[in-house]
Amino acid sequence: MKKIFDMQFIRYINLFGRVTKISAKHCFSYNNMLVYVIQRNQIERAIGKDNINLKRLSKILDKRIRVVAEPNGIEDMQRFISVIISPIQIQGLEVKDKDNNKEVAISAGGRENKAMLIGRQRSREAELKDILEQYFGVKTLKII
Repeated sequence: MKKIFDMQFIRYINLFGRVTKISAKHCFSYNNMLVYVIQRNQIERAIGKDNINLKRLSKILDKRIRVVAEPNGIEDMQRFISVIISPIQIQGLEVKDKDNNKEVAISAGGRENKAMLIGRQRSREAELKDILEQYFGVKTLKII
């Protein structure tokens, strides 16, 4: 599980720590939104009472902010993806492991959901594939 950091995301993680008093494990961008990955038992503390910490971060950075629990393996993949791509609902998720090449097929349900998952010029699909590769070692992503 190789995670990529650059200076901008390190700054985002440091700011998150100063605002919430919680250290984030990782931070990445998806669909012009910052997603922070933290330990499962610290989500409520990170969000804050009445969502105050996320509102403060969103105002400072002028970006949408989302907090997701760190996945514990393949079994957490569907919940992890669902939180990241919300409000888009996925119908199902299928994982195939062929010769250490993990392949994930996401069933979007309809044409509109599929179009929103793929994005213009396949930009969201590429972002999601990079995220899944960093966290779960997925080599191929198919959206059905």
